[in-house]
Amino acid sequence: MDQQDIIEGLKPVCLCRNVKKRVFLKHIATGMRTLEELRAATGAGSGPCGGKRCTPKILALLDETGGK
Repeated sequence: MDQQDIIEGLKPVCLCRNVKKRVFLKHIATGMRTLEELRAATGAGSGPCGGKRCTPKILALLDETGGK
């Protein structure tokens, strides 16, 4: 893991719950492959915006990593 990977992992995906990208990547690495699984594991989508800001980012991560 290089410095750029570390910086990228610290970026928030869910602003309401302050869930970082690295948290989602860890869960994806353990086999989670759906938006619902990631939301349940992280609390993403349960903040004041109702997932309007993080849902597209989570779906993009799933696309990048081969999830659904």
